Amino acid sequence: MKWLAVLGVGLGLISSASAESGRAESNGVVYQTFIANPKKISLYWLNPDGKPFHQLSALQRFLDEQSFRVEFLMNAGIFEPGGIPSGLLVIQNQILRPLNLASGKGNFFLQPNGVFWVDERGAHIASSSEYARRTAIPRLAIQSGPLLLQAGKTHSAFQKGSTNFLHRNGVGVRADGSVLFAITNLDSPRFPNLFEFAEFFRSQGCRDALFLDGDISQSATHPTKPLVPGNHFAAIFAVTE
Repeated sequence: MKWLAVLGVGLGLISSASAESGRAESNGVVYQTFIANPKKISLYWLNPDGKPFHQLSALQRFLDEQSFRVEFLMNAGIFEPGGIPSGLLVIQNQILRPLNLASGKGNFFLQPNGVFWVDERGAHIASSSEYARRTAIPRLAIQSGPLLLQAGKTHSAFQKGSTNFLHRNGVGVRADGSVLFAITNLDSPRFPNLFEFAEFFRSQGCRDALFLDGDISQSATHPTKPLVPGNHFAAIFAVTE
């Protein structure tokens, strides 16, 4: 099977040089952030042998061999055993996994869940039911859940006083069209509940944000040396030159 990735194409929204990594603190939680131009964002799932890359280190090695300069890597959503995305996955305008509108248990099925996608107009996040009304296939898309923010509103199921404090990662779209990736630092004094995680994206200028995954999540910013093999994932985000 042909390896599957998305290469950046011009969107004309923000400067192609717009990419910024940072460290932010909110309510005692420390986050690692990365702001990216949508046209530099790629999604990867299968390697040239038709098998999931699984690890950030494996994808980094592949991108290095293809002469891409890696700026950022992060796991891209909830998945099933064997490294199969739980919901929609679109790469290079091809639907590799269908939209999942089923009911179930766990974060993915906490309604509304949602889809992050990039098309010729830029980056977007919407509920899965809203996305289902689209007819055009975007350049890339990943479904996960729950939605953290939807049109500026925090998910109604989140409780401010929840004690469900966990390591988390997510993605949001800012008013200027840039994309914000965020993950809690493993050395943070504490981890956030989902309400606090949503509020963090709001504080960073996002009206829409999507939860990606929890305890196993990892990211790498401007890796200059080979990454150590780590946790296994399905789809992986990459920001590259």
